[in-house]
Amino acid sequence: MIRVLLAEDQAMVRGALTALLNLEADIEVVGTAADGESAWRELQRLRPDLLVTDIEMPGLTGLELAQRIHRHEWPTRVVIVTTFARAGYLRRALDAGVSGYLLKDAPADQLAAALRKVHDGGRAIDPQLALEAWTEADPLNDRERQVLRLAGEGLSAGDIARQLNLSQGTVRNYLSEAIGKLGVSNRIEAYRLARQRGLL
Repeated sequence: MIRVLLAEDQAMVRGALTALLNLEADIEVVGTAADGESAWRELQRLRPDLLVTDIEMPGLTGLELAQRIHRHEWPTRVVIVTTFARAGYLRRALDAGVSGYLLKDAPADQLAAALRKVHDGGRAIDPQLALEAWTEADPLNDRERQVLRLAGEGLSAGDIARQLNLSQGTVRNYLSEAIGKLGVSNRIEAYRLARQRGLL
């Protein structure tokens, strides 16, 4: 039996996915969570074989959750099921040790087959996205991404500097680098473009 923990912030989607997966004879959803921190706690409590998670969730995103699992060398394999068909997200997911990346509009039987494949030690990646991920470069480094994300949330250079323990000058340099690499004229445009391309 493949034991699955499901993390999804939309209650209707969470319920539908749980019902679909529980129809499979060899898959059991042993727990659900509506946000990343709850998923992390449930993961430690339930020790499932697989975590099926969305990307965008309150508190801790699916990617941050996958990074934490990877960092702690937790044995649970991660499968992301999302609406974000963006190569940037897939590339970051693979860097975080994710074993599966599927789109929510894929047929239900594909999800079950993907979970079996990942459980057996394989990978299940949407093929079109995989192709795009290797042809589209990610210009930002991790620090530029972090600073740009906070700037996009409305924080000033001073606020970002305090939060990341950097000087304001360093923060401005990171923002300037990100703006230049993305070929836009200001931090708002840089944030929008990076979000659109799945780089944040």
